[in-house]
Amino acid sequence: MKKFLILNGPNLNLQGKRDVEIYGTTTFEEYTSQLKERYADKADIDYFQSNIEGELINAIHQSVGCYDGIILNAGGYTHTSVAIRDAIAAVSTPVVEVHISSILAREEFRHISMIAPVAKGSIMGFGLDSYRLGIESLLD
Repeated sequence: MKKFLILNGPNLNLQGKRDVEIYGTTTFEEYTSQLKERYADKADIDYFQSNIEGELINAIHQSVGCYDGIILNAGGYTHTSVAIRDAIAAVSTPVVEVHISSILAREEFRHISMIAPVAKGSIMGFGLDSYRLGIESLLD
């Protein structure tokens, strides 16, 4: 049985309430429950969200030896955080970058991901299903 960490960055605690035309109305707690049920026989899934960059970095560091992979939506830190990028590069835990919306279809400043070059891969634009696709990519 594999063990994965879904790691969400800033403002994702507002999923289901914020910009519902972009992100939808399902809360992340509801969706996480669905994922845990769907993958109950294949993977243990933990979830952590923080609006604080250092807490995300600590979670990445602490993943080594605990998780078989991280599904990371760094939110706005995707475009700005060299520190999160360096944390991913420093650990052996594979990280799949996910985004609910397509960052390439949004404002130009969102087009560049600091994380993509050090991630196993990037999945975006499939709504919350991006997380499921991230899990699938780590199961294979």
